Amino acid sequence: MAAAPSAEAIHRRRWAILVVLMISVLVVVLDNSILNVAMKTIATPKPIGLGATQSQLEWAINAYTLVFAGLLFTAGLLGDRLGRKKVLLGGMAVFGIGSVLAAFSGSPGELIGFRALMGLGAAFVMPATLAILVNVFEREEQAKAIGIWVAAVGLAIAIGPITGGLLLEHFWWGSVFFVNVPVVAAGIVAMVLLVPDSRDPAPGRLDPLGVLLSVVGLVLLVYGIIKGGQLADFTDAQVLATIGAGLLVLGLFVWHEKRSDHPAIDIDYFRNPAFSAAIAAVALVFFALMGVTFFMVFYIQSVRGFSALDSGLLLLPLAVAQLLFAPRARLVVERFGARAVCTGGMLLVAATMAGFLLLETDSPLWVLEVLFFFQGAGMAHIMPPVTTAIMQALPREKAGSGSALNNTFRQVGGALGVAVLGSVLSATYREGIQDTLAAVPGLPASARHSAGESIEATVALAERMGPSGQALLGPAHDSFIHAMHLTALGSSGVALFGALVVAAFLPGKDADGGGPGSGQQREKAGAGADR
Repeated sequence: MAAAPSAEAIHRRRWAILVVLMISVLVVVLDNSILNVAMKTIATPKPIGLGATQSQLEWAINAYTLVFAGLLFTAGLLGDRLGRKKVLLGGMAVFGIGSVLAAFSGSPGELIGFRALMGLGAAFVMPATLAILVNVFEREEQAKAIGIWVAAVGLAIAIGPITGGLLLEHFWWGSVFFVNVPVVAAGIVAMVLLVPDSRDPAPGRLDPLGVLLSVVGLVLLVYGIIKGGQLADFTDAQVLATIGAGLLVLGLFVWHEKRSDHPAIDIDYFRNPAFSAAIAAVALVFFALMGVTFFMVFYIQSVRGFSALDSGLLLLPLAVAQLLFAPRARLVVERFGARAVCTGGMLLVAATMAGFLLLETDSPLWVLEVLFFFQGAGMAHIMPPVTTAIMQALPREKAGSGSALNNTFRQVGGALGVAVLGSVLSATYREGIQDTLAAVPGLPASARHSAGESIEATVALAERMGPSGQALLGPAHDSFIHAMHLTALGSSGVALFGALVVAAFLPGKDADGGGPGSGQQREKAGAGADR
């Protein structure tokens, strides 16, 4: 067996290692950004798509996200215990297998199941990448490295929709998942050759009960929210019971974690206001962003009539802004402090969300492009500083746990954003279109209910009706625009709340800002953890 590389050798090739870690981030984020562009095609009836409903599309996203978020705690602990490189390689392999299976799904149910398998793999990838990063880079370079790591997300946002659009123009819908396979294969080879292993010399025990409670609680909560949107009635007994049960189980999870001597998540971390504010910022900004991304795909394709490839190109300003600003965010933080930079970023995101109220069925495209660019710029000044604050709040040997917390709240925020804002969109759209559908002669109640679930379902009904169905398109577009405006307003409110949180609790320019454990981190910066 080859000897482990020395600390000096690892330091010399640290930037090459960062590139390899970015590949793993790229493929995980790439998958979701590609799926966003492919949703309209997957919603199309067979043989072109799978005929997925709006709620099934939401679950295709959330099955991945919920498994991912629910298992991140355990994945982080396993990385700290078994070795982060081993966990990273295993996660990439499972993600690749899930991608192949998802590509050949025969029904929406199969797609949801295989997306959950992909989420299982991703859960072991993301914590390991950040944990390896903070063990490879010394503290003074960590902010720069994390900024580049965050920029990889922007790169994936750029590549994903364009790649997805090109694939959908030439191949079947499943190609948007199959494309992950060569990226995974190249990443695994590079990891074996370059990435060093690291672990916690004194790892904690696993917490299977905590994992079970977190997964069950999240699934119940998000299922109830999606069901409320599907029924257009959040007061339905089934909806209230499911949401209530989810909140109860999550409450039990917190109670268990506070009393466990080997918790999946150490609740004491949250006693520090700055640490909690950074975590909240991650969750809130992804809540707003994922909800908006969900409805913008339907605006661009179903209302404006652009292709999947066009959608990818139109999203480019969002990605370009992140690529430009995320690696440089640390320089702005050094000058103005994390509180001012993150608050400004949150306010900018809130403003762009509100800016979507300007969009109508015939708005100039430059308005959309400007909004996307400033939204990306806002994100680029939020994610690097809060991620750095979270990772530097813990000693290096607990890097897997810190990375798991960062990614968990990001994914939970994104999942709830899709569920809540997607449900608001669905419920508002149904309310707006129901009178028009009720006026269609001879349309059965079941068909009327299905056609009112989403604009894509209404458009499909109009196509089946032939020339007479064209009268449905105008009201469908108007109803969707109204629903989109209401949803965008909700997103803006969430981002504005996030700005208030970070303004109140993140440290200013002259504060330490390290959070709990930061002093110990500085002492251990040169030592690392059992490299």
